[in-house]
Amino acid sequence: MTEHIKIEQQDGVLEIIFSRPDKKNALTNDMYRAAREALESARHDKSIRAVLIGAEGNAFTAGNDLGDFANVSSGKGGEPQAGPFIQTIGQFEKPIVAAVPGIAVGVGTTMLLHCDLVYVADTAKLSAPFVNLALVPEAASSMLMPARIGYVKAFAAFALGESISGPEAVALGLANKALPLDEVLPAARSAAQTLAKKPAGSLVATKKLMRDAETILARMKQESAIFGERLKSDEAREAFSAFAERRQPDFTKFTS
Repeated sequence: MTEHIKIEQQDGVLEIIFSRPDKKNALTNDMYRAAREALESARHDKSIRAVLIGAEGNAFTAGNDLGDFANVSSGKGGEPQAGPFIQTIGQFEKPIVAAVPGIAVGVGTTMLLHCDLVYVADTAKLSAPFVNLALVPEAASSMLMPARIGYVKAFAAFALGESISGPEAVALGLANKALPLDEVLPAARSAAQTLAKKPAGSLVATKKLMRDAETILARMKQESAIFGERLKSDEAREAFSAFAERRQPDFTKFTS
């Protein structure tokens, strides 16, 4: 476990709270592992009927910790844990509610495509700027995002790094409600507690009917293979070096 993930259970709801507010809840390998293990435990625990994912502070998550990414890119890091977490949340059968208090970058946005109810702050900014890091989308978002919000909007999010505001996320179908910051977590908790009182078998069956799990998993595996290749590419090394050196990357010296 890690002190940067807080796990609590009450009245049939398991809460997974990102707790690294000083780093805008950027997700480390240890955080991914702890969140995945909590989901795996909840999957088999009949007393848990719904899951809530939230965060401390005014950010949901700034995405992957780029220090971990840079280590993997340079061959110094261990096995990335983002993939196993993504596969687990993508196949999770019980309902998941998300409380998004602020920025949600990369996986912070794509994981929302696997949450069943999403409550965002009206000041939130959702973004998935994978191309900026010389990477590709993950979490089956290359399929799910265009299906949800349309191709051109999804391409602008991935390729241009354009962000989506809280109210716009609601209008596009990425979130249920945009609320003042201090109302986001209470609203998500209320929804999770309501779900926990519903017939669990019916909820699981309904979610299975609404999601093509095999197709989603197949796209995740396809993305993961390309993502792994891109992570070790010269372009990715340039992106991470530029970030560490606080400069603009220069990708013009590389060919496709």
